[in-house]
This record gives sequence, structure tokens and C-alpha cells, in this order.
Amino acid sequence: MHRSAPRLSRILACAAVPVMLVVAGCSSDSGDSKDSGSSSSPSTKKAEPTVEPARFSSLPDACSAISGKTIEALVPKTKTKGGTPGKSSDTAARGGCSWNGLDDNGVKGSQYRWLDAGFTRFDSDQSLGSGAKRATDEYTKQVAKAQATEGAEKPAAKPATGLGEQATAITYGLKKSGEDFEYATVIARTGNVVVSVTYNGAGFAGAKSPSSADILKDAQKAAGEAVSAVGADDDGDSKESTASPSPKTSSKTTDKTTDKTSAKTTGKATAKADG
Repeated sequence: MHRSAPRLSRILACAAVPVMLVVAGCSSDSGDSKDSGSSSSPSTKKAEPTVEPARFSSLPDACSAISGKTIEALVPKTKTKGGTPGKSSDTAARGGCSWNGLDDNGVKGSQYRWLDAGFTRFDSDQSLGSGAKRATDEYTKQVAKAQATEGAEKPAAKPATGLGEQATAITYGLKKSGEDFEYATVIARTGNVVVSVTYNGAGFAGAKSPSSADILKDAQKAAGEAVSAVGADDDGDSKESTASPSPKTSSKTTDKTTDKTSAKTTGKATAKADG
């Protein structure tokens, strides 16, 4: 009986060894888990760079962007002096207007002119880029499209100065209805807006067609007015806000008026008292 007791103790001690190892193993895993948890703590994400805001928030009325005097000079005998507005589902993003007229000189022939002005505006978008960048992409597309006009004869393109941040003038000839037309398209970008002006003309019934140089000169004149019209309302608002009196000025004016009124009242009261 006395010998069996030590033997039983040894058996229980041996049986306990795996349990301790398991517990130790679990303790080790637990420590590793904590360490790995601390090392995998979420890092602070870098803020995405914001795109610059669009410069212009609206477009001018396309039919009013070019002065009546210029329309009369470029498109004599125009059918509609106020122009024919283009169709647009979003006038804040896209707009256009066109004019055409036939100056009939009887046996001396006739002169036909057509003028078109178009505006496209882009907002800044975090995923698409700034309004200026998007407008630059559109500007490039429109220049390429004008240069690739089907049937164009002797197309030529050159930079146009003084029109926004960038501008290109494209000239070419085009035969339509048996007549030789001279074309000039001026495409310019100002901020987040693309301005496109196309002007063409032809002589009918034996009249001489206008020169390419004259058509280009007139197209650039119209384009200059169209580009200047972009943001004209914003400039007006800015001037108006600048001209408005500041709170300090208003306060001083009120104080002076109050002092004068008070003085007059006091003087009258004194006069009555003396009387």
C-alpha cells in the first residue's frame, strides 16, 4: 500500500507535463498576438490632393457675347440680328449662337456670310480633374476636329495671340453647292471654358469670294469679344461689391448724422427755453 502511493504521484506528475506545455504554448501565442496586433495598427492615410476650383461658374448668353456692331459688320443683311441660339439641355455647361445673311447686290453678285459662336464649360471634379485641365483636353479635341474637317482644302493652323490662356486659328477652303467658301475657326481656352468661333463666306452669282486673310481677321475679332464675355458678369459683381461702403464707413456716416440731428434738436430746445 505504501509503495503504490509514490507510484501514483509519479503518474500524475507525468500526466501534468503536457498540460503545462499546452498552457505555456497558449501563453506564448497570446503574447505574439498582442505584439502582432500592436505592429499592425492602422496607419494614418494621407489626404488626397484636392483639385483647384473652377474659375468660372457660368457662361455668358451666347447671342449677346458678340456686339451688334460686329455682327452687322461681319454678317451684313443678317436674317436674325439677335442670332439663333443653339439647343442645350444645360446652358451653364454649353451654349451657342449663329448668324447668317446674304447681301444681294443684283447684277454685281451677292456675298454670303455665316458666323457661329460656341461655349463649353467644365466644373472641377475630384475624380476627373480640375475644370481647367478638362477644358484643356476639350480644347485639344476641338482643334484636332477642325483640322480634320472633311473636304477641307489647304488646311492650316497657327497660334492665335491675346485670346485666353491658349488659342489656335484654323483656316481652310471648302466647296459647297458649287461655290468656293473660305473658312476660319478660332478655338480658345480661358480658365475652365472653351470658346469656339467659326466664320465663313462666299461670293454668289459671279461675285468674288472673300480672301482667307480677311475671313481670319474677322473671325479673330469675333473670338476676342466672345472670350472677353466669359466671366464679364463675375467682374461686374466684384466691382459692385468693392464699391459698396464698408461697415466702418457706414458707422461713421451714421454717427455724424446722429450728431448733427442731436445738435439741431438741442439748439431748438435752447432757443425755446430762452424765449
